[in-house]
Formats: sequence, C-alpha cells, structure tokens
Amino acid sequence: MTNADGSQPSPRRRSPAGAAVLREDVTEAIRAAVFEELAAVGYARMSIEGIARRAGVGKTAVYRRWRSKLHLVLDIVSAIAVQGLPAPDTGTLEGDLRVLYEVTSRALRHPVASQIIPDLQAEAARNPEIAELMQKALREGQEGVATKIVAAAERRGEIRLGVDDEIALDLISGPLYWRSVVIRHPKLPKGYLASLARATTGALKAL
Repeated sequence: MTNADGSQPSPRRRSPAGAAVLREDVTEAIRAAVFEELAAVGYARMSIEGIARRAGVGKTAVYRRWRSKLHLVLDIVSAIAVQGLPAPDTGTLEGDLRVLYEVTSRALRHPVASQIIPDLQAEAARNPEIAELMQKALREGQEGVATKIVAAAERRGEIRLGVDDEIALDLISGPLYWRSVVIRHPKLPKGYLASLARATTGALKAL
C-alpha cells in the first residue's frame, strides 16, 4: 500500500507496554502509601486495597508492579537498605559519633519509622524473607558508616589499628536501636546523645 503521492507509508510504531508504561509518579505514590498504611494498620492488616486507596490508584496499578504485599514491602525495605547514611567528617571520633547519633536519632524518632520498624521486626520473627531484608536494611547503612568512622579514627591515631569490626558496630549502633525497638521511648534524656558519643569513644579506644 502506498500514500497518495506514491511514497511508502512510515511503519506504525507500537505503543509501549508492560514496564515501559509504568509511570514513576504513580510508583512513588504507591511507595508513600505503603509507609502510611504500615504506620496506620501494621503489616498484618495492611492490604493492597488499602494501599491503592491511599495512593489514589486502582489495585491493578499496584499488582502490575508487585505481585503481593510481601513483595511490595520487601522491595521498600531493600530500597532503604541501599540508601545508607552520610559519613560524618568532623575531624574527631567523638564528633563523628555525635553527628551520626543525631542523624540516626531523628530518623528513628520520625512518627512513621517509630511505628513501622517495631512492627516489621515482629513480622520478621515469623517470616524469614522479611527477617533477611530487615537485617539488611537496619545493618548495612549503619555498618558502612561505622566502618568509615572507625577507619578515620584509626588514621588519626585516636584508636588502635585493627579493632574488631563486629564489636565496634555493636558499640556504635546498638544503643539507639535498643531504645527505638525495645524500650520505644520517643524522648531522649537531655544530653543523652553527647554522653553516648563520649562513652562510645571511650569504649572504642579501650578495644
């Protein structure tokens, strides 16, 4: 078949399908809705219907991206894992720890995070997939920053070379997560972060 002027018609382009038409703004709306739904009702009561309603989309839009609420939550947790935290560079071990604690404390005290993390921890005790991803999310970011803080302190001669990385990570990251997940007290005592940074510095120097 030819056009009226005798030229060949241009081939018709196919409309994009599948992942090609997954709008990023819709995906981000769904991700935000997941956090809101988790904070409001918890993982056990969370539903694809509730997520879709909060995101202002149909259930199909959710299922086109994730096949179940478990896979949706695991994807969200995985994304958190790779975000990490900025490594502070104040010039001293105590100063670096103080900055790290301030940033981490603000994140853990956020109303959404303070409700979601304990809930997912409880689900992790019953679901190995969630357990693995939660460990990845809560450990990797802190581990990366803690390793950099320790390495910088070693270069400055503030602590000895070759301290035990596992013990260092426990000393640096353990206290705030203990208060957030176990004690669940939203307000820290006055001067707590400064005292914690000073005490952790002394402990790392003693290793």
